[in-house]
Amino acid sequence: MSLLFESIQFGSLKLNNKIVIAPMCQYSATDQGEISYWHEQQWANYALSGAGLCIIEATAVQADGRISYADLGLWNDVQRDQIRNLLTKVKMLSPMPMAIQLAHAGRKASTDKPWSGKGQFSPDHAKGWQTVSASDVAFNLTDHAPHALSKDEIQKVIQDFADAARRAVEAGFDLIELHAAHGYLLHQFMSPLSNIRTDEYGGNFQNRIRLTLEVFQAIKNAVPADYPVGVRISATDWMEGQPSWNVESAIGLSKALEQLGAAYIHVSSGGLHPEQNIDLHPGYQVPFAQAIKQVVNIPVIAVGLITEAMQAEGILQYEQADAIALARAMLYDPRWPWHAAAELGAHIQVSPQYLRSQPHGLKALFKAF
Repeated sequence: MSLLFESIQFGSLKLNNKIVIAPMCQYSATDQGEISYWHEQQWANYALSGAGLCIIEATAVQADGRISYADLGLWNDVQRDQIRNLLTKVKMLSPMPMAIQLAHAGRKASTDKPWSGKGQFSPDHAKGWQTVSASDVAFNLTDHAPHALSKDEIQKVIQDFADAARRAVEAGFDLIELHAAHGYLLHQFMSPLSNIRTDEYGGNFQNRIRLTLEVFQAIKNAVPADYPVGVRISATDWMEGQPSWNVESAIGLSKALEQLGAAYIHVSSGGLHPEQNIDLHPGYQVPFAQAIKQVVNIPVIAVGLITEAMQAEGILQYEQADAIALARAMLYDPRWPWHAAAELGAHIQVSPQYLRSQPHGLKALFKAF
């Protein structure tokens, strides 16, 4: 029996299988952070994939928290209402749970679309703005220095995360993921490479994780009591030899988040420093997930160059993680879960319109929703 196609609980939310579509920025929103037709077809495609859960792209809680001017936002009710209308349509296609990742890009904001290759815009550019961070330390030497957030501004960020979480519930999402990875704002506060503050939000480990914990608690306070909230973290800055965020830090953070009621920990890495030295190979982040799984009692999601069905199944069989997240592999092969089920001898639920596409010789592969 394939573990990949067994059900799993993320808090109160039950998934039909352990395949998670990881959040992937589409850089296809309007200048006002609103959904476009691209999102309609993309979310429908996700819903029909056969995955157990889809987490849509990093969605900004403030306009200045977008990575680019083309990022999705949830800082106002117009955005919420448009998303709610789309989710209503998508859920007519499939019962697969849909989640949203709430984020703030911090000093890595104000950029062009990645395929345009122009990097970060200056604050006086038509499509740029002044970035913010824990300290006035830029990501790249050529970037405009971010503004170091004041304590009052930090409180505004926390409130905006909570308000976006409330809107996410109203829009119809089944789960919220807090983005504390990849060198974005919360990660910037956690790493000593980007946080040189001397107040209660800087210095020692407990101070540096304070904002992440406060944001998480504010989100939990803003949503129903049994509503699941997970967290994506970077397990390391990949900057050995100097004070930085590392696996030991990630373990400490994960324990603290578990105590606050996190539904899961989604373990990625990197993104904080341009000189990171990543040991890139298939499943390169799985050991980080395994290290965290050994010390928490909530599900741990592994992600990163997991592309093959047997590879994903092996991670679960060897108890290195509890669920598997796929990103680029799902863009490349939107029916990856179908093919994985066929390879592993499992069953998968599909829309009844697809039943007749079941391959000859695999007559027990599909089940209708």
